[in-house]
Amino acid sequence: MSKHITALIVEDSRLARLELKSMLEEHDHVELIGEADNVDDALQILSEQDPDVLFLDIHMPGKDGFQLLEELEVVPHVIFTTAYDEYAIKSFEYNAFDYLLKPLKPERLGKAIEKVTQAIADEEQREVKRQEASGDHLDIEKRVFVKDGDKCWLVRLGDIRMFEVYGNYSRVYFENYKPLILRSLNQLEERLDPEVFFRANRQQIINVNSVDKVDSWFNGRLKVTMQGGAEVEISRRQAVRFKEMLSL
Repeated sequence: MSKHITALIVEDSRLARLELKSMLEEHDHVELIGEADNVDDALQILSEQDPDVLFLDIHMPGKDGFQLLEELEVVPHVIFTTAYDEYAIKSFEYNAFDYLLKPLKPERLGKAIEKVTQAIADEEQREVKRQEASGDHLDIEKRVFVKDGDKCWLVRLGDIRMFEVYGNYSRVYFENYKPLILRSLNQLEERLDPEVFFRANRQQIINVNSVDKVDSWFNGRLKVTMQGGAEVEISRRQAVRFKEMLSL
């Protein structure tokens, strides 16, 4: 039995939305929680819902699909659905999961859904294993070597405020620096102490000792302000864990 996942369609063409909805009905484990025909409506839905997958068109009236992603702090798994193949490379700069060309083919859509379902299940399994693991995390007093191009740093792990996804890289925030390293967020998470470094969402891991302020946010989410002023949104599903982690 496939893992249940939720999805949102953002597509300006009514016929294209109907076609995609019809195809999704063939996948019982996919629950469509909303649809929008423009970026502003999509942002409103995303402020209230937390879908696992975003089926996103690129060309729409007003703002395009890329601009939607730029306005999100927490980005679901994105599957682009578009009639234009020239944006394929650019789409993966936005960490897109897949890129489907219109007219959509049921078999190709099915493969994309199968892959993203497995990826989400794998992420949850890694989280379970991470919570169960003990004794193999890096000590926060350890100095770690960070190299970005010709620049190098030896940084106390506990002085790193945040790790953030950047394509196939991760950005490391410490002092006034934010170099890129060739490690995925999942790889880093496996080495970090979960009592100190918290997976706020799919894009960011934060050092709880570097949190200045915590505010309630939309739809059960939290917004934390880090030392240095960066604001990070904690997803609804992680907000419960964060509260438990920091409660007496």
